[in-house]
Amino acid sequence: MALYVVATPIGNLDDFTKRSIDILNKVDLILCEDTRTSSVLLKHFNINTKTISYHKFNEKEKCNSIIKDLLSGKEIALISDAGCPCISDPGSILVNEAIKNNIDVYGIPGASAVTTAIMVSGMDSKSFSFYGFLSRENKKMEEELEKIKSDSANIAIIYESPKRIIKTLNKINEYFPNSNILLANELTKKFEKKYYGTITEVLEILNNSDVAELGEYVLLIEKEKQNIKKDNISYEALIVDEIIKNKCTVKDAIKLVSDKYHYNKNDIYKASLNLKDIFK
Repeated sequence: MALYVVATPIGNLDDFTKRSIDILNKVDLILCEDTRTSSVLLKHFNINTKTISYHKFNEKEKCNSIIKDLLSGKEIALISDAGCPCISDPGSILVNEAIKNNIDVYGIPGASAVTTAIMVSGMDSKSFSFYGFLSRENKKMEEELEKIKSDSANIAIIYESPKRIIKTLNKINEYFPNSNILLANELTKKFEKKYYGTITEVLEILNNSDVAELGEYVLLIEKEKQNIKKDNISYEALIVDEIIKNKCTVKDAIKLVSDKYHYNKNDIYKASLNLKDIFK
């Protein structure tokens, strides 16, 4: 009995490994995120193994019966539509149950949008955090972006759909206005596109593109390094410094400090109240 978690190509079918093909040919059953999508891949490599659907809407319901099949001695493979199962795709519930039942679980590596994007980013990848898809709810998305901002990892990696990419980038720009990004689209496919620059620069390109709403996106944010630590200098001092340098209002200085050092805007605003007698 064994469960094989098999990565599939993210675009180019030639990226499928020989080992993956051999595994899918020998197992008793293949669990597919979408059997119609997977049929293209399986037919291309003459894989005739039985398939059933296993996706986010039925994974809890089907998990127990699959575990029973595994415990009976069957070998089963889990694949997603593209890339690695369990990475923003179904699979972790089944893998966890398999481990609890002492079933051997084998990862069969292959293409991943996350690692492929890092490879072509030119960014310092010694530390990165993967967040998958951000929440569609505005308030929750803001909480997630605050978490990303406070994360010590150098790079934040996010997935986004084509219909939401411009809206999401506009929101992210409020938190990382000076950061460099890589926005990758249709990686490994014929019409692969990569956009480098600040979020503002990339947004300008997308807003003037006829194909911005086509294909899935991977976004890498290289967070701007902070040169000043909160422990070494107060918010009040930073606000005064921006007012003097830019000859601006307290309100403008709050935004400048927040954007420049990635600090929480509400915390800076509270600190500004201590300066109300100075800047009336």
